[in-house]
Amino acid sequence: MNQRLTLPTAALLTLPPVLWAGNAVVGRLVAPLVPPITLNFLRWALAFVFLLPFAWRLLRGDSPIWARWRRYAVLGLLGVGCYNALQYMAVKTSTPINVTLVASSMPVFMLALGAGFFGQRITRRQVAGALLSIAGVLVVLSQGELRHLAEVRFVPGDVYMLVATAFWALYSWLLTQPKDPPEVRSDWAGFLMAQLVPGVVWSGLFAATETALGTQAIVWGPALFAALLYVAIGPALVAYRCWGLGVQRVGPNIAGFFSNLTPLFAAMFSAAFLGEAPRAFHALAFLLIVGGIVVSSRR
Repeated sequence: MNQRLTLPTAALLTLPPVLWAGNAVVGRLVAPLVPPITLNFLRWALAFVFLLPFAWRLLRGDSPIWARWRRYAVLGLLGVGCYNALQYMAVKTSTPINVTLVASSMPVFMLALGAGFFGQRITRRQVAGALLSIAGVLVVLSQGELRHLAEVRFVPGDVYMLVATAFWALYSWLLTQPKDPPEVRSDWAGFLMAQLVPGVVWSGLFAATETALGTQAIVWGPALFAALLYVAIGPALVAYRCWGLGVQRVGPNIAGFFSNLTPLFAAMFSAAFLGEAPRAFHALAFLLIVGGIVVSSRR
């Protein structure tokens, strides 16, 4: 952990924001087809099936994960059971760009949790990088005109996403704690499976509660099946693998800045699939956010 940021590691940490931006847009597109918490459960249940051929040995009775079940229950609750359920709830009342913008408060949560609970020292470069990244977020939020900031109105979905972001920051810090058996930590599929087992249980319980409340019926069809394949493989398996590796290499403080790329990719995808065209201020925001990453990661 805490190695120098290299180009391969930067690419590794850039792919998850691309996939997560697509996840927000897809969540918005299928919102009329499936309840948000049920969507989260179906996503992870399908991801579990895809991961099973690579990590089935970890489910045996003598597996080392059972001795640390409390740790994986917490990781599964935060990263699998809560984060995306809250995001899918958020896009019911908010837009993908707004949701990903709220999630761009990630560096602030990363730095605060690291300093408050994990004994990390906050450097001036990290503070400067956080300010640059937040400035980029504000540029998008204000559409390039600061007077628009006074007109911004947050909806319940934005609040859901703020809570989700705090959960994700805590999840990322817990990933860095050396409490995993070597055979689990060295095996990406096994490490994810250790979180998926309790995570699917958590998300299943939440989905059952949602179904019992009868808020919305599922509309099965090709569109929903295609969406489930994407969110189960891309934002789930691939993104979690890349994010976990990146956090282990450079630490949560630096990795957190890469999450600020998500709203920019969300703006691009929204233009392609939701008819919301990117504008010049998105380019300025991109430069500010990338500048924050570069400043915060330099030694």
